[in-house]
Amino acid sequence: MGSESTTRTAPRSGGTGTGPAGGKTGQRLSGLAVALGLVLFLGGFAWAAVVYRPYTVPTSSMTPTIGMGDRVLAQRVDGAEVRRGDVVVFRDTSWVQNAPVVKRVVAVGGDTVACCRQGKLTVNGKEIDEPYLKGGPAEVRNFPTVKVPPGRLFLLGDERQGSLDSSAHLADAAQGTVSRSDVSARVDAVVWPAKGMLERPTGFRALGALSEPGPLRTVVLMIVAGAVLVLAGGAYGPIAKRLGASSRARGRTEPVRAR
Repeated sequence: MGSESTTRTAPRSGGTGTGPAGGKTGQRLSGLAVALGLVLFLGGFAWAAVVYRPYTVPTSSMTPTIGMGDRVLAQRVDGAEVRRGDVVVFRDTSWVQNAPVVKRVVAVGGDTVACCRQGKLTVNGKEIDEPYLKGGPAEVRNFPTVKVPPGRLFLLGDERQGSLDSSAHLADAAQGTVSRSDVSARVDAVVWPAKGMLERPTGFRALGALSEPGPLRTVVLMIVAGAVLVLAGGAYGPIAKRLGASSRARGRTEPVRAR
């Protein structure tokens, strides 16, 4: 007897969970990915909330490093941790009443600071290379030699011509210096617009160690990795179900050779 090819419908699955959508291992792994992702994602935000504070800079005194209206993230620090080159947030009522100020620390207690030699700031007789300055050394404002008292800081804006910084308060009793205890945070990054991490002030390295960057990069990595894991784990179920349905549909229409 001749044989003929017929199309036979395959029996429906009894719901044993052997397909991709019903794979217990896959479901467990997707659940684990979502759980781990949530821990990383929420943990990153919680860490950032504890360590960092957001500020909006209201003036252009720190341009081009930080522009007027830029949103920055500043790590909460003790004033004793501040080093030369740091961009810090502080309050000094002799400068501005009840408002945070953002400036760059150029000298600390015991330093001798002056401007300018060949257009450059000098600290303890050393010329400081400051590539972040707007317009370069030609834009630096001159001021006489200042001996910074112990426990105090001398701060300048990166826009040296118009910044109301220590050089503009030299007539004050403290010669424009600010107490370390007035500092509440150190700026790590400009987040809006997204300029990223601040440039390292390497010109001050010859005078001593620089501050170590805060944990912002690690925090961002945690948040991004957490989001990816949550999305990937959450997408497993729908994708596996669709693949399983496609596989069953092919099985129902597969040609069967009759003898």
